[in-house]
Amino acid sequence: MIRLSTADAGFEAGFRALLDSARETTAKVDAAVAGIIAAVREQGDAALLEMTARYDRWQPATAAALRVTEAEIDAARAACAPELLDALDLAATRIERFHAAQLPRDVELDDPLGLTLGLRWGAIDAVGLYVPGGKAAYPSSVLMNAIPARVAGVPRIAICVPTPDGALNNLVLAAAHRAGVTEIWRVGGAQAIAALAWGTESIAAVDRVAGPGNAYVAEAKRQVFGRVGIDSIAGPSEVVVLADASQNPRLIAMDLLAQAEHDESAQSILITTSAQMANAVEHAVEEALLSLPRAAIAGESWRRHGAVIVVRDWEEGAALTDRLAPEHLQVMVSDPAALFARIRHAGAAFLGPHCPEALGDYIAGPNHVLPTGRTARFASGLSVFDFLKRTTWVSAEARGLDAIGPAAVALAEAEGLTAHARSIAMRLGQNAAPAAPPASPPDGA
Repeated sequence: MIRLSTADAGFEAGFRALLDSARETTAKVDAAVAGIIAAVREQGDAALLEMTARYDRWQPATAAALRVTEAEIDAARAACAPELLDALDLAATRIERFHAAQLPRDVELDDPLGLTLGLRWGAIDAVGLYVPGGKAAYPSSVLMNAIPARVAGVPRIAICVPTPDGALNNLVLAAAHRAGVTEIWRVGGAQAIAALAWGTESIAAVDRVAGPGNAYVAEAKRQVFGRVGIDSIAGPSEVVVLADASQNPRLIAMDLLAQAEHDESAQSILITTSAQMANAVEHAVEEALLSLPRAAIAGESWRRHGAVIVVRDWEEGAALTDRLAPEHLQVMVSDPAALFARIRHAGAAFLGPHCPEALGDYIAGPNHVLPTGRTARFASGLSVFDFLKRTTWVSAEARGLDAIGPAAVALAEAEGLTAHARSIAMRLGQNAAPAAPPASPPDGA
């Protein structure tokens, strides 16, 4: 774990090293992924069947068996504890409400010169969502990815989920049902991304792919981008907690470990104005690790990538936070709203001691699919906008063309695009007498 203080002479060098530290896997999987994608493109369902047997250790009899049936979904829901289904429903209802509030309105602007300008929003036709199913399965991610797509109006929502040894996760299927998913496929890894992007005999291609996955899934999304849209190339999870001396160090420690337990590459950072708080949190983290079931993972993350930074004031703290541009930001100070107002770059923020980031992972309502690796400087979390597209339109009367057309002609001629200029110029002066038709060619010409 790194301990830094802005009062130290070597702080800037230490902080830059923290910013530049690599948390991604060093394994190169681009060539392997390219081979998988090529196999799916060339062999379709046959490649999916072979790879499912090889990687997931179960052999479907036919490609039709890759699709999860309605009966299986019903059985999965019936097997879930009622209180878990109630929790899913509450989360889904809150996520729906928040994302419905994001829906934009079409634009229509009447131009006094005689034109009408417009912008029309429309949903993507089909999206494919990847749901992890290997080391961990996350029903919450199903809700967070599928519900915005449904709220946006996407008519076809397909999910691909790996099923190691043929086992289905009941709560994942229940979440997919609640979120309005239209089809579920037992396909994982890079081959699932390839199938969604290019299509096979059984799985129709989609227009956008979203959802988290391992290094192979991330690389596959990178390689199919352009053929389809993607949400992002997500990296390890991260949190920055801003806390003053009035906060409970044990709560802060648990908030840091809530990120650290995701995986060994996750990063948890505390920024505080109190050296005593920094010491207390470090001690509380070590104490909490003694009883945490995922202590091995969380401890490795904290030791390799964790940091505690002591600042002289919150002006420094806000500036450092903007440089970190964290995926998650917790603001635990006496006036969290005022401090948050000074911070520009964060994927999602959680204000006050009663609002841990984990609340946002499940049930608060805003999306938990967020920009990682400092990309919050220019990127945003998943929303309905990821499943919508814009089309602009223009309608012009003759007087509108006459008013602005000459300027367009001048610009086209300046760019050397004569046909552009003529396509406008030939329409100018619509009330003028039409030009005489060209003479008929002589007989036999």
